[in-house]
Amino acid sequence: MEKASKQLIMPNKDCIDLIMQFEGFEAKAYKCPAGVWTIGYGRTDGVKEGMTTTKDKEAAYLQAKAYEIAVEIQDKLKDVPSQGQINALTSFAYNLGVGALTSSTLFKKHLAGDFATAQNEFTKWNKARVNGELKVLDGLTRRRKFEAIMYGH
Repeated sequence: MEKASKQLIMPNKDCIDLIMQFEGFEAKAYKCPAGVWTIGYGRTDGVKEGMTTTKDKEAAYLQAKAYEIAVEIQDKLKDVPSQGQINALTSFAYNLGVGALTSSTLFKKHLAGDFATAQNEFTKWNKARVNGELKVLDGLTRRRKFEAIMYGH
């Protein structure tokens, strides 16, 4: 007997807009505060010094990557998430990686159905290594606040 496929919720325009807003756009490769080569809307895959890109190319990459992340997240869920939950979890994972998300207390609380606690966990992820030292970054603090709000809708 074939296993019934689970309904997938894909990140919508609100999610993509949030990622674009907080990642910003850079046409030329640069090193982010954590020292990682980055381009476009926060893309790090295959980025090397001297690379250039366009907004159209990076918007298409972001959309495809967000869908890929959403599928990967939902493969690990028992229940179908709300639109707000998948948007917030996708934005979080786009920024930090699916591994960081799925090993987090945030994700464990989500899996347990403790959505209020999961929502509060977003704000704890506002630090990055800058010159080897863990520092609170204002941009991450704002992003996590918006992701937490999105998660609750």
